[in-house]
Amino acid sequence: MTHVVVLGAGLGGTIMAYELRDELAKEHKVSVVNNGSHYSFVPSNPWVAVGWRDKEAVEVDLAPVLARRGIGFHPQGAKRVHPAERSIELNDGGRVPYDYLVIATGPELAFDEIEGLGPEHNTQSVCHIDHALRAKAAFDALIANPGPVIIGAVQGASCFGPAYEFTFILDKALRDAKVRDRVPMTFVTSEPYIGHLGLDGVGDTKGLLESEMRQHHIKWICNSKVHKV
Repeated sequence: MTHVVVLGAGLGGTIMAYELRDELAKEHKVSVVNNGSHYSFVPSNPWVAVGWRDKEAVEVDLAPVLARRGIGFHPQGAKRVHPAERSIELNDGGRVPYDYLVIATGPELAFDEIEGLGPEHNTQSVCHIDHALRAKAAFDALIANPGPVIIGAVQGASCFGPAYEFTFILDKALRDAKVRDRVPMTFVTSEPYIGHLGLDGVGDTKGLLESEMRQHHIKWICNSKVHKV
């Protein structure tokens, strides 16, 4: 029998555990180690931030779900990986041995690299469900007292898509609330040009996103250049 352990139960980790269980014979064991028992669907966080979804609609209790698939689950969280011993030390002092380890812990948010960045300071975020809930409170305050908004991705960002997504989601939510005309919107990005996405563009994303920004009356700033609509 082989024991495969997946460390992390986010979008990548849960999918990996499911696929391993489907591909491996029944005599092999698949387990998941995660810090907590709930899975939150991160791509829905922008919707939570404007009230289109609530927390309960985007979260699942992993324990019964994984149990039905015959996948072991350790929600205590990992304290340390011991490669020489092929084991994971859990936060409660327990150990989970493995033959193969899949690390799917996701990115580490680095708000501390820019002074004032992050929900604990001066900006909002949709990177985590709790961040999105804080952003919802800020969204409600904006509806009550409309004013200028800046959205974007800072230097060092590795994923730009959510910033664009949230920009257009917010635009729609503000229009639905009938306050968009009182909320000047500016998109700020560290990309060399709009639609770069960290990939030097995908097809004609530059032309497509420039057109959408103009149609939605959103000013953008990239590579220190201001583009007015």
